[in-house]
Amino acid sequence: MEKYNPIEHSIITKYKKTLFHRFVGAVKDYKLIFPGDRIAVCISGGKDSMLLAKLMQELSAHGDYPFDMEFIVMDPGYAPQNRQKIIDNARLLNIPVRIFDTDIFSSVVNIEKNPCYLCARMRRGHLYKYAQELGCNKIALGHHFDDVVETILMGMLYGAQVQTMMPRIKSTNYEGMELIRPMYYIREKDIISWRNYNHLSFLQCACRFTDQNSMQDGTGSSKRQEIKHLIAEMKKTNPQVDINIFRSVERVNLSTIIGYYNEEEEHSFLEKFV
Repeated sequence: MEKYNPIEHSIITKYKKTLFHRFVGAVKDYKLIFPGDRIAVCISGGKDSMLLAKLMQELSAHGDYPFDMEFIVMDPGYAPQNRQKIIDNARLLNIPVRIFDTDIFSSVVNIEKNPCYLCARMRRGHLYKYAQELGCNKIALGHHFDDVVETILMGMLYGAQVQTMMPRIKSTNYEGMELIRPMYYIREKDIISWRNYNHLSFLQCACRFTDQNSMQDGTGSSKRQEIKHLIAEMKKTNPQVDINIFRSVERVNLSTIIGYYNEEEEHSFLEKFV
C-alpha cells in the first residue's frame, strides 16, 4: 500500500480547483500531452518546477491516457548546498530525479548585457539534448500564468513588440522535440499558498548573477521584477488587469495592426491599399 503523503494529497483536495483543475485545463485546451508521450519534466529547484513535477505525477496517476516521464535536473554550477537542497526536496516530494551537470553559470556570470536571457537559452539547449538522449519527445517547463502576463507586457514596454510565452512550441534545433508549459493557467499566488501551507522551502534563483544583484527578500532590479510590481499596482484599481493582458494576445485583430510578421515575412496595413 502506498504511503500517504499530505503534500501530494493537498494538490487534489485543498488546491484541486486552483492548481490541479487549472493544470488539467491547460493540458486539454492546448493539447499538450498525448498517449505514448515520454516527457522530460525539467526541475530547477524552485517552487514552480517542483509543483510541476507533482502535478505531472498526479495527472499520470489519475488522467485518462498513459504517458511516461523523466524528472531531470540540470546543475548549471549550483553551490553544493543548493544542489543538496534540490535533492532533499525531491526526496521529500517523492520525485525520482536524474541530475546532470553543465558549467553554464561560469559561462554567463561575467556577461553584462542580458545574462539571464543567455543563461535561459543555454539551459534550454542542454535540457532538449539530455531529454532527447533519454528518449523523450517533449520537455515540460514550470512557467505559470503570471510569467505569461509579465512576458507580454515586457515585450511591449521594453521590446517594442507584441509577443507572448507560448504554451506549446516545436523545437527548431532538435527534431521531433516539443516544449510544453502545462502550468499556463496557474496563478503564482496559488503556488505560493501551496508552498506555505505545506511548510516547504525551495530555491529562488541560485545563480551568481542573482546573488550579486538581488536583496535577501527576493526583490531585485530586473525588468521582470519591475513589470511584476507594475501589474500589482494596476490591479489595485483594476483587479482584472492581468486577465485582460493575457486575453489581449488571444484576441489580436490584425485589421487594426499597423505591421506584423509571420516567421521571416513582414506585412503592413498598407498592403490593403496597393
